[in-house]
This record gives sequence, C-alpha cells and structure tokens, in this order.
Amino acid sequence: MEKPNKRVYLDNNATTMLDPKAKEKMDVYFCEKYGNPNSLHSFGTETHPAIKEAFEYIYEGINAHNEDDIIITSCATESNNWVLKGVYFDILRFGEKNHIITTEVEHPAILATCRFLEDLGVNVTYLPIGENGTLDIAKLEAAITEKTALVSVMWANNETGIISPIEEIGAICKKHEILFHTDAVQAIGKIPVDVQKCNIDLLSFSAHKFHGPKGIGGLYIRKNIKLTPLFHGGEHMGGRRSGTLNVPYIIAMGEAMRQATLYLDFERNNVKRLRDKLEDALLSIKDTFVVGSRDIRVPNTILISIRGVEGEAMLWDLNKYGIACSTGSACASEDLEANPVMSAIGADKELAHTAVRISLSRFTTEEEINYAIEIFKKSIERLRAISSSY
Repeated sequence: MEKPNKRVYLDNNATTMLDPKAKEKMDVYFCEKYGNPNSLHSFGTETHPAIKEAFEYIYEGINAHNEDDIIITSCATESNNWVLKGVYFDILRFGEKNHIITTEVEHPAILATCRFLEDLGVNVTYLPIGENGTLDIAKLEAAITEKTALVSVMWANNETGIISPIEEIGAICKKHEILFHTDAVQAIGKIPVDVQKCNIDLLSFSAHKFHGPKGIGGLYIRKNIKLTPLFHGGEHMGGRRSGTLNVPYIIAMGEAMRQATLYLDFERNNVKRLRDKLEDALLSIKDTFVVGSRDIRVPNTILISIRGVEGEAMLWDLNKYGIACSTGSACASEDLEANPVMSAIGADKELAHTAVRISLSRFTTEEEINYAIEIFKKSIERLRAISSSY
C-alpha cells in the first residue's frame, strides 16, 4: 500500500501526542540532571525543585488539597487496579462489607478487576446505561446496600465521550458514607475536574491522555483514606507506592497537566467547533447515528455508527488515506466482538458492529477536519456499494 499524502490523527482517546512544552521540560532530566531523587548528593537533590513544581501543577489541575495524596503510578490501569484491590484487602475480605457498584461500560481495567474480585467472593453490581448512554442516578442509589463499600464510575466514557453525573454521584456516596472512585482518564484536559466539588475519594488518571508521556499516571487519594499498596519495597511516595521515581516523566506530566488546564476554554470552544463540524457532515449522510447528545459529551469525541459499513472495514479504508480512528477502546482493539457500548445501549447486532470512534485534540486543525470529511464520505459510499447488508 502506498504511503498516503496526508496523515490525520483522530484517535486521541487512545493516546495523544506529547505536548512540545512538556517534552522541552523533561529533556534535561535524561542526560544532564539524571540523579535518583532519593539520593542525598547533589545529583539527586537538584531534581527536587522541578518535581515539586510538577506536583503543584497536578494538584492544581484537579483541585486537590495539600493534605491529600497524589501518588505517581505507571498508568490509570495500575491506579484502577490499586483502588479495587486495595479496597478488597482493607474492607471487603473481612466480610463486613462485600459489595461494589460500577457500570457495564467502564474501562476494561475496572471490569476485568471486578470480575477477578467476584472470584474472591465480592458482590459486584454492574449498572446498565440508557439508550442515550447515560447512567440513571436513581438506579445507582437504589443499588446501595449496607454492604456497599465502593462506587466506581468513570467521569467520561472512553468510547462515547458521555460525561457521568459525577457531582451527584459524589453527593450520594457522601450521604451513604461510601467510598467514591472515578476513572478520570478521559475527562482531564477536556472538562474541569474538581475533586473537592464532586466529593471524590479516589481518582485515576494517565498522562498520555492529556498530552503527557506514556507509561506514567497517578492516583488521587483523599486525606485519611487507607489503601493497601499494590507494590511493596522501599519508602518511595511515603511508602504508598515503591519504586524509583520516573523524574523526566513526572516533570512532563506536570507540565502537560498545566497546559491542559490552561486550554480548557480552547477545548470547550475551538475543539468542540471542529468536532461538531465533522459530526454534522457525517450525520448529513443517510443512516448514520451518533451516541449521546453533544451537551452531555466531552468536546472532542464522536462515536458514530454507519449502517451497512463494518467498523473494521471503515478503519482500513480510512487508514489507506492516512486517517486514524478506532472502533473503541485501544485496550480492547484486538477484540472484534460488537462494540460493548453499542450493545449496552440496545443497538441491534448489525449496528453494534459499525461503530467508529473519532476523537480530536487541541492540535487538530481545520484543514485536517476538511480532509477527514472528504475521505469519510468517499469511504462510506465505496463500502456501502460493496456491502451485503445495505
């Protein structure tokens, strides 16, 4: 296959490019200031000011208090595992409480861990979502029992971009004195994230979703919350997560968080405008369907079904012209089953296989969107012409 003349990246919910400003700040800590920050000599201590600054940006980005903990992890998958398994070791295994509430459309890092805990005797309620992809708050509160220890609901869905009613869920959990965890991977850098306002006890994030480097993330832990560590060893991060700190990536994540926070208005206005332009063009084509109204989605995301066109076939055709999209979560991209979110909202089997996820970033340009519209229309016409189901 010939290399396409243009390349347009519209898979930013899978990962994002590293912000050049974050890269610039991290570069010096590879070969110049490369000391272990736990060392007492100058090679180690000279890293401390930049690490401190990075943590300040991260705390400010989610409105964490100084008394709270933000622990550096490798990614949100680790953070999610730590929350669920930590709650198991601290509360659930003793039997006083044995119940977790989550949803059917969480990231695989939550769903797979919940299934693992079910094998250990934990009772898990998987709440359904409605036809518009939203969670019914009344059903969530009705699912709470005296045995419930934790509610875990993602802030924004990684496939649809639909925003959960996090503030209302936090209020419910606080009223019932239940721990509340949210996977905020797809929210940070797209919408305001405030752990205080929303009464969040535990929050997971990954840097590479908001233009930081891959392989680093974090877990916010509200003050006075015990959480048994996943990793044991040295006294790094106050003994909560052992392992030598990844100094360059921490510094880059901090700068990426700062930039993401500064660009929230740009996301709300410019990114949304380009997203809506592309979405309007696609919806003008007969027999296309987008999950969730725009006012309940993050500004960058479209999950569209195109009747008569298999999602995988669409991806291959787009890729031929240099356009990158996905059929859903990159963490499940090798699974060619029907899109689980489409199935969860009640889409018929044929339509559930046609879902394509499109996700922009603040680096997406108008020229790229114009090109994407042109290629999408050509690809849909071509694939429908050879479709046996259209």
